[in-house]
Amino acid sequence: MKEIGGYFGLELASEKEYHTSAIKLNSGRNAFKYILKAQNIKKIYIPNFICNSIIEPLIELFVSYEFYNIDSNFEIIQKIDLLKDERILYVNYFGLKSKYVKRLADKYQNNLILDNTQDFFEIPLKNIDAIYSPRKFFGVSDGGYLYTNHLLEDLLTFDESYIHSAQLLGRTDKEASLFYNEYKKAEQRLINQPIKKMSNLTNKILSSIDYERIKQKRKENFEYLHNELKEINLLENIDIKSTPFIYPFITNDVQLREKLIKNKIYIAKYWSEVLDRESISNVEIDFVNKLMPLPIDQRYDFDDMYRILKIIKDNI
Repeated sequence: MKEIGGYFGLELASEKEYHTSAIKLNSGRNAFKYILKAQNIKKIYIPNFICNSIIEPLIELFVSYEFYNIDSNFEIIQKIDLLKDERILYVNYFGLKSKYVKRLADKYQNNLILDNTQDFFEIPLKNIDAIYSPRKFFGVSDGGYLYTNHLLEDLLTFDESYIHSAQLLGRTDKEASLFYNEYKKAEQRLINQPIKKMSNLTNKILSSIDYERIKQKRKENFEYLHNELKEINLLENIDIKSTPFIYPFITNDVQLREKLIKNKIYIAKYWSEVLDRESISNVEIDFVNKLMPLPIDQRYDFDDMYRILKIIKDNI
């Protein structure tokens, strides 16, 4: 029976989700697990340059996997031929590889699984399995979107995320660093979770976002940084056709990351665990150590971009 009266909860604008026709799940990695289970995949090829979270469902479901290498343009080096029950996973790195993704789709067709966790706004390709992770782009603690033609028969329950959202509410009132431990707990919570439907809280937040404003802001900030850094960025052939995740700045100054962090510009490292893999190439080692993912998202304006630029240029 519906409750009437009592105290108020969060009041969020009722707009429209971006991925209206996707399957709504509790995480991007569980969207990947859903594909593995629904299609009974026996083996999958995955890039060396990827985080360990993608390996979790492979181990859980006893799916064989093999790493492949990428070149300095984030494109596959090896010649990989697939059997019927095999797949290849490709990451649309930072939203930079939309053109290349279409070439892979032509080559592998429905044997391709597209990891769009770094390109939330990319339109899914017809008959190509694709996974998305909204928490990499917006203030939610969990959630995932999946496009696939293969449906699980499992009866899924709804996830609950209210208890894992303290870092979202806390950052509204105080500095992010004060709630970093809460953020880590929320991330840890996603490990080895069963596949569930997206929580009502996450769904409501994602239905209240002005997506067009966010797309425009990200593109403007990206272009601002690129115009200033393209001559010194060691990453070449940057061609944005989608909405970017971050600005990928590659530099030989491996101390720059710490300099930025000391100035309260928090940038991640993609991904330290990659260095432990036997088949890693020198290019991939450089990506781990020298790639600085500069924030360009909707929370920031040109003044913030200038602050980032000043620290970089003062240390050249």
